[in-house]
Amino acid sequence: MNKKNKKQPALLDYAGRWWMRLFLALFFFALYAPVAALVAFSFNDSRRNIVWRGFTTKYYFKAAANESLLTAAGNSLTIAVANMILGTALGVLAAVLMWRFRFPLRAAYDGLLSLPIVIPEICMGVAMLVFFNQWWPRGMPWPLNLGNIVIAHATFTFPFVALIVRGRLAGVNREMELAAMDLGAGEWQAMRDILLPQIKPAVVAGALIAFTLSLDDFVITYFTAGPGSLTLPVKINAMVRFSVTPEVNAASTVLILLTVVLALAAMRMQRKEK
Repeated sequence: MNKKNKKQPALLDYAGRWWMRLFLALFFFALYAPVAALVAFSFNDSRRNIVWRGFTTKYYFKAAANESLLTAAGNSLTIAVANMILGTALGVLAAVLMWRFRFPLRAAYDGLLSLPIVIPEICMGVAMLVFFNQWWPRGMPWPLNLGNIVIAHATFTFPFVALIVRGRLAGVNREMELAAMDLGAGEWQAMRDILLPQIKPAVVAGALIAFTLSLDDFVITYFTAGPGSLTLPVKINAMVRFSVTPEVNAASTVLILLTVVLALAAMRMQRKEK
């Protein structure tokens, strides 16, 4: 038989081989076993995580009664919501700008738009720290408390929103928008009534991604947080320095659950747009 005519094995055929199943099992075990252990020991009836003493939910109630932990959670939600609004607006405008207009140095701008995604988060945190301490324009009001964290989070989350929205814009027919403008609609009216309904699933998915990235961010928040602006990830890190207790596991489990729910919602919205 000619080798060129020989049928190549389908990709799914490899999934039935024992070595592939073993590799996938080891991969998923290494990926999810630590998370599963954290969730399991959040129900451990012991102050020591290494010894299982029985099942209990009291540490969830203790975490809920921890005033400083609740304050940090409230700060995280406030920052995440503000970042979601600001980051989504910037991301949508940037995506529409790159989709609709042609201008000099467009390729350079396109590359700079992806820069916050590419550079290490630690570098982004240091850069924002230097900006707020050295480069903040004199005479402008300082973004007190949570404001600087919102600005920092919006800076690194809006490119994610822009990439998601640009993927949806690639399949949008602009003739409908141009037809509306020919009938007397202004650019903003055409964008509101014609374009935004077509890209709504991508906008919602991008907003959820921005919310999730802001909610569980630690590095950038650690560098830009000031007095009275402690967030839940930073608070959990401070608690872990003393001891990894079931109370810490309970707070981490709630954060993981919220993040997973939002990520699944974003994935579902992206599927709807296809």
